[in-house]
Amino acid sequence: MSVINTNVSSLIAQNAMSSNGLAQSKAMQQLSTGLRINGAKDDAAGLAIASKMTSQIRGLDQSVRNANDAISMLQTADGALSAVNDMLQRMRELAVQAASDTNVGSDRTALNNEFSALKTEIGRVGSTTQWNGMNILDGSGAAGDNSGNFTFQIGANDAAAQRMQVHIGGVAGAAPATVALTPDATGLIQTSDAIVPTLGATYTTNVNGKSFSYQVTAADMTGADAAARGATVAANIASGLTASGILTGTTAVATSDTNTVVLTGTVPFSETLTKSTGGTSMVTGNISTQSAAQAAITEVSTALTDVNASRSNLGAGINRLTYTADNLANISQNASASRSRVQDTDYAKASTELARTQIIAQASTAMLAQANQSQQSVLALLK
Repeated sequence: MSVINTNVSSLIAQNAMSSNGLAQSKAMQQLSTGLRINGAKDDAAGLAIASKMTSQIRGLDQSVRNANDAISMLQTADGALSAVNDMLQRMRELAVQAASDTNVGSDRTALNNEFSALKTEIGRVGSTTQWNGMNILDGSGAAGDNSGNFTFQIGANDAAAQRMQVHIGGVAGAAPATVALTPDATGLIQTSDAIVPTLGATYTTNVNGKSFSYQVTAADMTGADAAARGATVAANIASGLTASGILTGTTAVATSDTNTVVLTGTVPFSETLTKSTGGTSMVTGNISTQSAAQAAITEVSTALTDVNASRSNLGAGINRLTYTADNLANISQNASASRSRVQDTDYAKASTELARTQIIAQASTAMLAQANQSQQSVLALLK
């Protein structure tokens, strides 16, 4: 049928050109951006998958940085504890020397001067060693709850298995504090005090000439949380108070509820119980006399054991974090490769598609010209 108003051939050519133009534009966009998926319309499911993979990859990459930062923190702590270890070794050497009667009083005074200076320096190292503005050797921990614990995020997700906790033992006790209590008319005395122990802190109770002291050890700091550690220390204090005869009648009881410890017992009426806590260093003794020097040998040896245990724990944490960082980097690499298969442009395929659409564009333009020219044949009928 020969018509003029509706050029069907031209319309077909136009539609073909429009469709081909979209395909050509898509191929050019993919080649320009390097992405197969540039919008949800390109692949809705693929876009969602790629977005989730991106979250994982970025989380993994940040976790690698977290692990490396944690390694730096633990290495800082280990370096400071190495210095503390050296000072403790020297203090033990001085204590052994002062324990011998080959020294006179003036000799022990000179030895004690160095011993005291090193003791002060240990306390200073414990209270001033910092990483990123945080004290890391005062036993306070990241939360400031005297737990000594630091938790590191070493995974891309919020899961307990993707967090790691390392305990950094403290080498400086809290400032001394004293509480004086008087029993009531029945002879009952009860103290409800927060016991949040730090490594090396000393708790001393004195009643009517009777005394009991307890120093926190590394074994006391292995509890799952601050409440558990406080309960362990409180139980040991309570047991010692009872065994020392300081609390009589009612067996001393230690309970813990959000770090609050209750010690209950009876003492003869009118006596006062005084509790002192803390100290400036994990070593509190001196070597000014032979007996004091002999006691200092044991105290410093205990401190060395605690420091070595802390350094061993730090070393294990550093090694674990090193392997963790390597593993996270490997997972991130494989996840990136997986995401690439979903969202990145296949250049061989896209360039072939572009060439195809360019050829079709040229052909359809020629066909449109032919379709428009075909209407001229109608003029022959009008002659």
